[in-house]
Amino acid sequence: QVQLVESGGGLVQAGGSLRLSCAASGGTFSSHGMGWFRQARGKEREIVAAISWSGWIGIGPYYADSVKDRFTISRDNAKNTVYLQMRGPKPADTAVYYCAADLSTTSRRMAALHSHGYWGRGTPVTVSS
Repeated sequence: QVQLVESGGGLVQAGGSLRLSCAASGGTFSSHGMGWFRQARGKEREIVAAISWSGWIGIGPYYADSVKDRFTISRDNAKNTVYLQMRGPKPADTAVYYCAADLSTTSRRMAALHSHGYWGRGTPVTVSS
């Protein structure tokens, strides 16, 4: 059983930067593909970015078009943590951000799946204009 805890959310000005963290416990972190998702008020949850499990070489991270070139997903297997670096956030990025984990899953597959094995409880991000 994998537990995920997000942190780092808060209020940020448009054009600033913010780094979200998701700490995992209870499983073999490196064996899981990891993803960041978000849900804005009144909207469905959507994929933001995903990174493959560490046993898969050759498929880089996946990014939604809306965040490409602004957000960066990375993982530190020694710390059992996945990060989402947000650069130049916009008010449209305001949402609750969740991380998810799937065993032995690539970034592309995480973006395509409609359900995921494990979820965190989310961390809210508000981008002010």
